[in-house]
Amino acid sequence: MNLDEMADRLETAADRLGEVTEQRMRHVGRLGVARIRQNASGRPGPNVITGQYRASWRAETRGIPHGAECTIGTTKPQGRRLEFGFYDMTDSIGRHYFQPPFPHVQPALGYIEATLHEQMEAVVEELLS
Repeated sequence: MNLDEMADRLETAADRLGEVTEQRMRHVGRLGVARIRQNASGRPGPNVITGQYRASWRAETRGIPHGAECTIGTTKPQGRRLEFGFYDMTDSIGRHYFQPPFPHVQPALGYIEATLHEQMEAVVEELLS
């Protein structure tokens, strides 16, 4: 391959970088949410009572110049309490609480990180092949 062909391939890859990265990032988000929901389906994570908390987890993916970003989270107020627990706390009306942590996000982080690495390698392979 001569330098002109290589320059053309790299220019084409640069033009598609954002689109391909966003597609792959959406996939990472979906798998990350699925893993967190799985972990929030009973011990050692939180037990499922109504399923509303588990269903509240979402991935929001946005394209950015030459890439994408994904935020995974929940809007439910009990998320932090379930993940980290709290000890020997009294609320504003005097109720006393002790709740151990039921981690479900932290155990998913290694999987999400590995999936992200796989998908970014796939972006490079797709763009340069």
